[in-house]
Amino acid sequence: MNQPGPDLAARFARLITNTGPISLAHYMAEANAHYYTTRDPLGVTGDFITAPEVSQMFGELIGLWLADMWIEAGRPEPVHYVELGPGRGTLARDALRAMERYGLNPRIHFVETSTPLKALQLDSHPQALWHADMSTLPDIGPILLVANEFLDALPVRQLVRTPDGWRERMVALAPGGGGVAGTTLVAVAGDQPMDAAVPAIHRHAPEGSLIETSPASAAVVYEIAGRLASQGGAALVIDYGHTASQLGSTLQAVRAHRKVDVFTTPGDTDLTAHVDFSVLASIVQSRGVRWLGTIEQGRWLRALGIEARTEALAHHAPAKAGAVRDACERLIGEGQMGALFKVMGLAGADWPAGAGF
Repeated sequence: MNQPGPDLAARFARLITNTGPISLAHYMAEANAHYYTTRDPLGVTGDFITAPEVSQMFGELIGLWLADMWIEAGRPEPVHYVELGPGRGTLARDALRAMERYGLNPRIHFVETSTPLKALQLDSHPQALWHADMSTLPDIGPILLVANEFLDALPVRQLVRTPDGWRERMVALAPGGGGVAGTTLVAVAGDQPMDAAVPAIHRHAPEGSLIETSPASAAVVYEIAGRLASQGGAALVIDYGHTASQLGSTLQAVRAHRKVDVFTTPGDTDLTAHVDFSVLASIVQSRGVRWLGTIEQGRWLRALGIEARTEALAHHAPAKAGAVRDACERLIGEGQMGALFKVMGLAGADWPAGAGF
């Protein structure tokens, strides 16, 4: 269902008419697959801007962190730079430039499924190798992996407490929607009991409570940890989210930098949900990999010296000093990206602890 073609809402309506309500996870997966395979969503003229597009300092500090980990580990070779969902290749460009200053020239691997974004990445990184998923990455040599704003776009599953117990949140057609052509998609509670899937701590939550999980994100981090366990290396997972499990929906849709209704134009909006880093940390530790910590992006970037780097750039380019300082504030400010975004560090069992955690 994710090929460009007829209106995606109409195709969802036909599917639901023929087979009944679909899970929210199914809806999000299909909508985002269509969204990312048909456009470049980044930048001022797109739907959202990520940290690498805000300032070169973001990618540079990531590159320096990875280079420091590699040096402390004894400069092993071969070594692979892996980025999940590398966007336009901006973060990789800045990180690799910083790595090179310290003698680190890793082989480059991008995990990407979007044809428009692959074309942009190819312009900047013609030497890279592309993968549809992590299964085809090399299994010899440590990996230095970055996943920036990757997990938030993976499908989430929602469970809601109803008068009859816990049920999965589904997507259905609104009553009286006028058939496929004039349909409205809405969220409803499914009819299958789901109490067994609810963690004990939330099982007796009040009626109307909602739990959000992302099995897809858990699977990705499980695979990252497995590679770190068997190959060695380090990883940074950066996204907006929370460090303690909580109740409530965080699912949102963004178009042209504004929040819009989740169900109005599937396939034409960016659907995301907050990442539950507490779940991911437990997965990492279950595989015998070092969880270095999960902290706010602002704190981590400050620990790595972003404020000194900002002043150095401002000194060398006085005409752009204001813009450079504004970009720094956007990355580390409590009311901007600094507190909402978290950085989780991982490392192989024999690798060093990373700076900033």
